[in-house]
Amino acid sequence: MKKEDLRIIFMGTPEFAVETLKALVDNQYNVVAVVTQPDKPVGRHGSVLQPSAVKQYALEQGLPVLQPVKMKDPDFVEQLRSYEANLQVVVAFRMLPEVVWAMPQYGTFNVHAALLPQYRGAAPINWAVINGETETGVTTFFLDKDIDTGRVIMQLPFEIKPDYNVENVYDGLMHLGADICLRTLDKIVEADGHPDSIPQDQLMTAGQPLHSAPKIFKETCQIQWDQAAVKIHNFVRGLSPYPGTWTTFVASDGKEAVLKIFRTELSGLHSDGPVGSLVHAGRQLGVTVAGGEVLLIDELQLAGKRRMAVADFLNGVKDIDSCVVK
Repeated sequence: MKKEDLRIIFMGTPEFAVETLKALVDNQYNVVAVVTQPDKPVGRHGSVLQPSAVKQYALEQGLPVLQPVKMKDPDFVEQLRSYEANLQVVVAFRMLPEVVWAMPQYGTFNVHAALLPQYRGAAPINWAVINGETETGVTTFFLDKDIDTGRVIMQLPFEIKPDYNVENVYDGLMHLGADICLRTLDKIVEADGHPDSIPQDQLMTAGQPLHSAPKIFKETCQIQWDQAAVKIHNFVRGLSPYPGTWTTFVASDGKEAVLKIFRTELSGLHSDGPVGSLVHAGRQLGVTVAGGEVLLIDELQLAGKRRMAVADFLNGVKDIDSCVVK
């Protein structure tokens, strides 16, 4: 088979997926259509429709764009079939029904931002950082009836450095995802459409628990201060800069406000204060957590204010030693 024999439909929505679509276009693969989410209502009254990052790029390249509300819609399925694609590539999209993923002759493969079978789910990048992993990666696998469980084609590792937050890992995996997609396509071409792949259970390490990667919600992002400092530190890294962790800041007058925290630092210091009490020394601010450890706060944002360094925050808060977080 030659690469020109492939007729590819690409499916994806966010910026993360654009990098892979761009790699396909730049390497002259025949992308016959792009499927993405419907435009999202934005603005005060939802009167403005915002196209996805994938749609914007696809239109710039003159590629046909499909935006089904329901993936099982008969009209959409028929329209998809009309492009006569023999392969589908999925990056950061939604769950596909069998009538869609089983349609192409050579199947549908997904670029997943984790080393499967670990971190199956909607937010693999966040949860890998939250759990303090030092390595993650990308996986290509063929879709089947269950979420993120199909046969693995390829995997590439990525180091999570101690100072990385989820943005750093996101950017790294975004580019690595494009790389592994091209390598997977090479394997598909070399194997006449049927590359070697292995069941995920063969990649499991005996006795190692599987970590899931469920969708992130606002309540997911609330900091629980009665934990070890390193666990909270990783939690902040795994949700920074977006959507951002939060806590309740209680001022010296008893008034409460939401406080977002974007960057923390392990101090090695200890305090005799209760969990949630603030430790203030010069231009530094820490929170007493489980075991009396002190976790330093480096960057934060009080509701209604801009995001700022802790030194600027301290300039605007009265009686900081009488304030707490909870």
